[in-house]
Amino acid sequence: MKIFVTGAAGFIGSAFCRHALRHGHEIAGLQLPGIPPAGNVPTGSQMLWLEGPLAEPPWRAIEKFNPDAAVHFAWVATPGVYLESPENELYLRWSLDLARGLRNLGVNHIVGAGTCIEYQISDAPLSEEFTPVNPTTRYARCKNELRTILADNARQEGWHFCWGRVFYPYGVGEHPARLCSSLIQKFQRGEKLLLKTPDSRKDYIHIEDLAAAILLTVEKKFTGTINWGTGTGVSVREIADTVAALLRQPNLVELAEPPEPDPFPFVVASVARLKQLGWRPQMDLSAGLAQLVGMLSR
Repeated sequence: MKIFVTGAAGFIGSAFCRHALRHGHEIAGLQLPGIPPAGNVPTGSQMLWLEGPLAEPPWRAIEKFNPDAAVHFAWVATPGVYLESPENELYLRWSLDLARGLRNLGVNHIVGAGTCIEYQISDAPLSEEFTPVNPTTRYARCKNELRTILADNARQEGWHFCWGRVFYPYGVGEHPARLCSSLIQKFQRGEKLLLKTPDSRKDYIHIEDLAAAILLTVEKKFTGTINWGTGTGVSVREIADTVAALLRQPNLVELAEPPEPDPFPFVVASVARLKQLGWRPQMDLSAGLAQLVGMLSR
């Protein structure tokens, strides 16, 4: 399969490209002009880098590549910034333009990457079929608006559209400010950590397991909304304790008394649809964190 990928140099996009290349697919990855290709993505005849911003994609080069499918990851994602960034509105507009351009080239299989926080958060697993959608951040609202518009267009025009909601990816290559990497760096410096929301439970999925889930979704031409998560919730305290134990620093974890409220206290996927496609996670959290500790300790 020939797959056009936006955000191909990013954390999720690069993992997806690596996994797809290993499975024999051809990839055309969009990269910003003047930026070297991602070093963690293999080079070769199966991997083509196309230069251009999302606002002005290189349409002639995309047409020449003639993709069978497109996977759209590119979006503002800087920790501490992305949730309410005004850039979300720009990415929404650029994404709609991208979809129209791809459809004009005859691409009839488009996969978009959404977010788990589009859902109305409760104390139950989040289901594509039963959980209401109630985005409360600009990031989630713009993502959900993109999903709504493209899903309507796909139904009216008869093309394949899939919207995958990403839960909490972690692993080698993640932004250093993300939870797991920030914990590791802090404990490596011997600094104590006060957990403000120790009992918050999130669905952490290893980046390679996520890449496998996304590729399977593409290969199966799944249509509709699907959760890209594990179905297992892990508390912030469990992650911190695991990292501290791996670094032999168990006394550095402290708990806030009382804990602060978390607007997203329980964010765990229902993964029945993903498992029906045949996906199963290959990396448990302890092994994934050990791998990340090993990489950041070099």
